[in-house]
Amino acid sequence: MKKKLQHAINQESMQDKTAPGSWPLYSLVSTVAVACYLNGLNGDFVHDDIPAVTLNKDVLAVNPLGHVFKNDFWGTPMADLYSHKSYRPFTILTFRANYLIFGLKPAWFHLTNVLLHGIACFLFTRVCLCVARLKPPFAAAAGLLFATHPVHTEAVTGIVGRADVLACVFFLLSLLAYHGRDGICHIWISIISGGLSMLAKETGITVFIINLAYDFFLHWHDLKKAMGEMKWNQETLQFANKAAKILTSLGILLTLRLAILQGSLPKFSQQDNPAAFHPSVYVRFLTFGYLAAFNMWLLLCPATLSHDWQMGSIPLVTSIYDPRNLVTAFFLGLTLLLAIRSLAEFETQKHTPMVLGLLLLVLPFLPATNLLVTVGFVVAERVLYIPSLGSILLIVYGVQLLWYRCYLHRQTIASMVMLLLVTGCLRTVIRNRDWKSRESLLRAGLMTLPYNAKMHYNYANFLRDSARPELAKDHYLKALKLWPTYASAHNNLGTLLNDRQEAEEHFLLAIRYSIEHINAHYNLGRLYRKSNRSTESERMLRKCILLDPRFTPAYMELAKLRGPNDKNVNQLLKQAVDLNPTDPYFTTNFAHWLVRKGSYQEALKHYWKSLQISPAHQEALIGTAKLLKKLGQKSRLFQLVTRWQTIKRCGKQPTSLHLYLQDWHLKGELSHKARIYDVNRSRNNSKTSNSSKAQVADHSGHKSLGNNSAKTQAQSANSLRPFMVHHFSDSV
Repeated sequence: MKKKLQHAINQESMQDKTAPGSWPLYSLVSTVAVACYLNGLNGDFVHDDIPAVTLNKDVLAVNPLGHVFKNDFWGTPMADLYSHKSYRPFTILTFRANYLIFGLKPAWFHLTNVLLHGIACFLFTRVCLCVARLKPPFAAAAGLLFATHPVHTEAVTGIVGRADVLACVFFLLSLLAYHGRDGICHIWISIISGGLSMLAKETGITVFIINLAYDFFLHWHDLKKAMGEMKWNQETLQFANKAAKILTSLGILLTLRLAILQGSLPKFSQQDNPAAFHPSVYVRFLTFGYLAAFNMWLLLCPATLSHDWQMGSIPLVTSIYDPRNLVTAFFLGLTLLLAIRSLAEFETQKHTPMVLGLLLLVLPFLPATNLLVTVGFVVAERVLYIPSLGSILLIVYGVQLLWYRCYLHRQTIASMVMLLLVTGCLRTVIRNRDWKSRESLLRAGLMTLPYNAKMHYNYANFLRDSARPELAKDHYLKALKLWPTYASAHNNLGTLLNDRQEAEEHFLLAIRYSIEHINAHYNLGRLYRKSNRSTESERMLRKCILLDPRFTPAYMELAKLRGPNDKNVNQLLKQAVDLNPTDPYFTTNFAHWLVRKGSYQEALKHYWKSLQISPAHQEALIGTAKLLKKLGQKSRLFQLVTRWQTIKRCGKQPTSLHLYLQDWHLKGELSHKARIYDVNRSRNNSKTSNSSKAQVADHSGHKSLGNNSAKTQAQSANSLRPFMVHHFSDSV
């Protein structure tokens, strides 16, 4: 009976290999993948999107292109002591391209993520079909499960999650290039794709190990025979050649990646990863084990999802009697069983999809386990994007085995798979709504994890930014109740308190719990300045500069403390400009100060510099216009106002081409309006002063025609200026 069953499976497998193209399956999977995330396209920039995209000078093309390869994912130089050390230049380049083509419009960023997800689903389906050798219907089922898995919402709908999706795309391309269906290995395409995957996100480098390990598994019999006979055949030589290239490339990439760290590892706080800072090795071991099991549970049952799992969301496992250790033991035992079964497969090689699935599940997840390096999070759903490939492949392969062994229950199996797909799709669509705005995401997080101190802290930040200070205070206090040593919560609460003594207490507590908290020192310095405690204020502000010499607000506050007549103010403001050469705010502020000091030409120079950095900077435009008017430079004022009108029509962030076209169109339009203005002014003058003109003509009727002609030409030449300057003065 078993021989007949195996014969039937083999016959169907042969039919699958000779079957026509599977492009309808790929189209179905990609279409479903895109459709599941369409309702997320109207989402705003939220959570990590704000520092990584909207405030990142590498993305906004403020920094030169070369800085993308010098800075971390958040735009901080890799050499900086406070750098996150996450090096993902390929992802940043895609963000930059989005911005340069479409501007800072979140819909286009979301659409790019969704399209990349569709490509990843297509490639995964092809990997299941060509590399794992699943039957076409089951390869399609794997692709659909991956497309609709709710745990992917953070990676796809969250714009910053593009790093994981993009890394996955090139991860899968590397697999396909290495293990082609026709048996041909395109080794250099695989290596380049693996390198790009690593440049999208660090976990992409694990594809090199997976390719080599799976190839070793497939060539085990040839290698075993060659080692026994001490004679290398063509297959083993080819494997050795590929292995040498893979290991050499892996070594070079790892060396470069370690060099980019600039000799220091990222610094995380206890709030980021509480278990990593616990003094007991015993507690760290139990907690990290449970966190790994918790991640596996999210892959199997993504019912509880949150964008932030830090600070109290998952309590530490401090005792061997904690019932959560049973969950850890279960998943650890399951993983060991799969590993033992996979080792047995080296001889039989009947269940190759199981081996590939285990490799895809374990190896990409390994960097997030805290075993190799300490990470800056407790649980992050987006890091499960690539490991979910393995979990889905294992599940679908199990379904395929059941399908051929349980003939009588095929309808039940199909119904269960369909129910799983529909449930996943609905959960994904519902979860997309949470990512629509900053408020909706934080509200959803609070409902899921009400004991998360950081969730209350972030929601309080939102309320503060939304001019709801009283509610913000309540949530800061809740955060402090859950986490009394939360330095940033103390600092932010202090900024909202009207009682200066109470605010001072919170700033001092923030410094006590985090001695290097720059913002707390800065806010305390400001408080002392407003309280006329100049000596203490300067001490705090100097401490800020000592902690971070690039902390510009401290220089600006010191300038205010010194007063406009102090000789050191010039140096402080100039230092702020030097630290921020691409930020028009500081250049404009320095120009304002120069105007007050009477250095008009020097001020004008800095105003123009600000406008060169940002043509739409309103403060620089107004300051320049007022100074040009004071200096009587009407022609330059006309050019400036033309630019100002152009920017008003183009919006806040016009492209260079748009500015040029609008400027050309506006000049023609304003010339026409100016001529109408001159004609109407002449008519009004003729109607209201006919008698005056007659008397003047009596006294000066002998004026030459040449003088009249010169006067007319002068009026024509200056016809634009009265209209433009008058219009600008009204607007300003």
